[in-house]
Amino acid sequence: MKKILIIIIGITTGLFTSCQEDFLEAPAKSTLDESIIFSNAGLAKGAVDGIKEPFGQTNSYRGRFIPFYGFNTDAEWNLNSDKENDAQADLMIYDAKPNNSQMNTENNAWSQMYTGIERANICIRGLRTFGNPEPGTELGQLLGEALTLRAIYYADLMKAWGDVPARFEPINSETLYIAKSSRDIIYKQLIADLGEASTLVAWPNETSSTTTVERINKAFVKGFRARLAMVASGFQQYPDAVRRSTDPELSVAAMYQLALSECRDVINSGKASLEPSFQDFWMKYNQENLTAGGESLWEIPFADGRGRVLFSFAVRHNGSDQYTAQPRGGNAGPLPNLFYDYDETDSRRDVSCVPYGWGTPINGIAKQELVNSYTWYFGKYRYEWMKRFVTSTNDDGVNFMYMRYSEVLLIAAEAANELEGPASAAPYLREIRNRAFAPADRPIKVDAYFNTLTTKQSMFDAIVKEHKFEFVGEMTRKQALIRWNLLGSNLAEAKVKMANLKNRTGDYADVPTTLYYKYKADNETLEIYGLNRGETTDPGPEYTAKTWNALTDIKVNSLFKTGVNPDNRQFWPIWQVFIDGSNGKLVNDYNY
Repeated sequence: MKKILIIIIGITTGLFTSCQEDFLEAPAKSTLDESIIFSNAGLAKGAVDGIKEPFGQTNSYRGRFIPFYGFNTDAEWNLNSDKENDAQADLMIYDAKPNNSQMNTENNAWSQMYTGIERANICIRGLRTFGNPEPGTELGQLLGEALTLRAIYYADLMKAWGDVPARFEPINSETLYIAKSSRDIIYKQLIADLGEASTLVAWPNETSSTTTVERINKAFVKGFRARLAMVASGFQQYPDAVRRSTDPELSVAAMYQLALSECRDVINSGKASLEPSFQDFWMKYNQENLTAGGESLWEIPFADGRGRVLFSFAVRHNGSDQYTAQPRGGNAGPLPNLFYDYDETDSRRDVSCVPYGWGTPINGIAKQELVNSYTWYFGKYRYEWMKRFVTSTNDDGVNFMYMRYSEVLLIAAEAANELEGPASAAPYLREIRNRAFAPADRPIKVDAYFNTLTTKQSMFDAIVKEHKFEFVGEMTRKQALIRWNLLGSNLAEAKVKMANLKNRTGDYADVPTTLYYKYKADNETLEIYGLNRGETTDPGPEYTAKTWNALTDIKVNSLFKTGVNPDNRQFWPIWQVFIDGSNGKLVNDYNY
C-alpha cells in the first residue's frame, strides 16, 4: 500500500510545519538544526518527502488544479461548461475572473505551489551546504529530487499563470514581497536545474530509491526537461502578444536540440518502454501498479484516502455498487465528436471514449447504462479496474499520471522532424501507431500511412493529431495547443465539428442517430450496435433502441465563451486574494 506523502520522519516535522497556506508567510526556524537534518540521509529524505505534501491539500492539486486545469480543448471538456454564471464553468470556458469563488482563497493552488517551492528551497540549500550530495549517493539522489520537484511546481505555475514570482532561495524578511519575473528567466533556471538533477538521480530500478514511479528517476527528469524545452521555445501569451520567446537561449534551434538529445537518451537507455497493450497499461494504472521502468515515468503520489483523480474523471458511478462505494466520476470527458474522429480499428478509441455510466444499483449491483450523445467519459479512469474498493466519500487515492513514455516518443518525433526532417521523426511516431493498431491492420494504418508523411508539415500535422488520440483525458493537450499556436483555431474547429455532428453533416453525415443495446451474459455489461459509422440496420428484437442525437447548440457553444478568443485567455488570472496580499507587487496582465 502506498505511503501517505507527508513529512514522515517526526523529528523533521518542525522544519516545515510553519510553512503557511499563504506563500508570503516565511517559515520559522527548524526545531532541529539544518546541519543535522541535511547531513543525514534518513532525516533529509523526510524533509524532501515533505516537498510533496502540498500536492494533496484540498485546494491544491488534489481538489483544484488537477480537476480544473487543462480544459477545454479540441479533445476534452468539462461536462458542466454550459452552466451560466458558474465559477467552475468559468475556469474552463476561458472566462475566469480574479475573484473566482472556486479559486480565490488563501489556501489555493497558487499558495500551495509556493509552499512546495519554499520547502524545496530549504532542502536544496541544506543539502548543498551540509550534505555533500554527489552522484551515486543517497544525498545526491535527494538533491536531484528536490530540484525536480521545485521544477514541477514552477512548470505548473507558469502553465496556469504565465509570468510568476521567481523564488529560488528560502524567503527572508527582505524577500517577503516580490514582483513577477519573466517566465523566460524561470524556464532557463529550471532547464539548468534539471540538467544537474539528471546527473544525480538514478535510472528506473538502478537503485532502491528508483523502483517506484512515485520517486524521481533519470528517465523522468530527462523527459520532463525535454517537455520544458519545447514549452519554453514554443508560442505562448506574453503581455504584449502571443509569440515565441525572443531570448536566443530559448530559440527553437537550441531547445529542440536539447529536447531531442534528452529524449534519445531515454529511448536509447532501454530503461522505459511502452506497455504492449494500450488497455493493459491503463488497467495497470488503475490497479496502482507502481513499478518503475515501464511506461509511467512519474506520478503525483496520493495516499489511499487522498486524491481525486477517479473522483473527478472516472466513468461515472451513480451509486454505491459492486465496484465502488463512491458514487462519483464523470465531471469531464472527451468531446462527443472525438470517438468518431478515431479510426475504428484504433485500440485507443474504446479505452479513451466511453458512452455509458453505471446506473443506480439494485441490491448493490449496478449495470452499464448509455448516457447521451454529448456525454462521454474518460475510459482511462475506471473504478471497475481497481483492485481496491474505494470507501471514502471524497477521495480515491489513485495517483495522477504526470508523464509517460509515449510523450517522450512524441517529443522526439516533433524535434527530429524540425531539425532533421520527417524520415528521422518517423520511427518514434511509428512506435506509438504500432501499439495502437493490431498487426493485421498495420500494413495500411501504419506502413501506408507513413508513406504519405513526406514533408515536415505533413509529419507535424500527424504528430498533432496523434497527440490528441494518445493523451485525451490526461490534461496535457491545452499546453501543447498553446505552444503550437493552435489553441484558438483548434477550439473554433472543434465547435464546427460538434455542430456538424449535431446536424449529421460533413464528416459526420454517416454517424448513426440510433444505438441498439443489450446486456451480455454477465447482465451488467453492454453490447452496443450503432456506434460505428454505417451501423444503421436494426440488429434484432433482443436489442433495445436509444436515440443518439441530443447534442444542442448550447452544448456546442459552451466549449469556450461566445465572444472570447481563447488565445487572449491562455492563462488564469492571479486570484484577487494574492494581488491584495502582495503589498502592491503583483498585478494581472492580459486585460484581467
